[in-house]
Amino acid sequence: MTSTQRTVKSIPNWEGNALIKRVMITGANSGLGKDSARQFALRSETETVYMVARNPERAEAAKQDLIAATGRGIFEIVLMDTMDLETAHAAANTIDEPIDALIMNAGGIGGSTPGAKTKDGVTHVFATNVLGHVVLLETLLAADKLTQVAVFSSSEGVRGMPGQSKPHLATSSVDEFASIIDGSFWGDSYNPGADYGLVKYVGTMWMSSLARKYLNIRFVSMSPGGTAGTNVFNDAPAFMRFIVNNVLRRLGVFHSLETGAKRYVDAVLDDSYRSGRFYASKRGATGEIVDQATLFADLENEAFQDNVYEAIHRFIPS
Repeated sequence: MTSTQRTVKSIPNWEGNALIKRVMITGANSGLGKDSARQFALRSETETVYMVARNPERAEAAKQDLIAATGRGIFEIVLMDTMDLETAHAAANTIDEPIDALIMNAGGIGGSTPGAKTKDGVTHVFATNVLGHVVLLETLLAADKLTQVAVFSSSEGVRGMPGQSKPHLATSSVDEFASIIDGSFWGDSYNPGADYGLVKYVGTMWMSSLARKYLNIRFVSMSPGGTAGTNVFNDAPAFMRFIVNNVLRRLGVFHSLETGAKRYVDAVLDDSYRSGRFYASKRGATGEIVDQATLFADLENEAFQDNVYEAIHRFIPS
């Protein structure tokens, strides 16, 4: 078995081999981000958890919940809206000392208008999941404010799920990836469910490209898996909410919020999760975690990764 084919056990009982004192988590006021903050605060080594959120009142309420749950006053709020690149720059510049880890958890289906365009010319779903995180992370890197690891929240939808195929791109060129980013890939038949998987694919490939540019930082894409208790589908179209709430959840294909958040925490702490790789469930959206390149070879294509990097940067103002 090659290193690429190595299976990583799901949710290991791992104490960590990375000393993480300061961690920043986007979307930290609810769901997976909030529980990741809780789990880090329960580790005695953690000194500061930066909670990145767009709504100050909800962030403050979450902070108080976390202080009560953990007995630790180590939480600091950083305001940022992933659809507003200026706030992403500001969030990176807010912190005075470097952080050890960044978890890019904020995301979702793109609200009630996932295919609408931001002022930067990208779809709401792409801005929410990827573009704001690109600016946040790359600003931190440029200022030497990230010391160890970045984790991007990806999805099993990248390599296809039952009833949803893998991405089938004609060329995987810069232009084709740009068309996913601005939504023109879909023409007049926009499909928010399929687009979500493609958006996560683009974000995942961007992370792999960064891994070859910054060899001193570990860049890991990790799917939290199918997780109950998140708000990701609250603003989705009605048919998607119906499938999630009345079919998938009743079939029990989701694991707990704590289990999903622990995937992020393990990706930060366990350096056997290799830089430039994407880890997610082997089958379905729960259970054993594997390197997804064993299921979808395009994930290892360095030319495709670099085409994604170039396509993304077409939409970031200089």
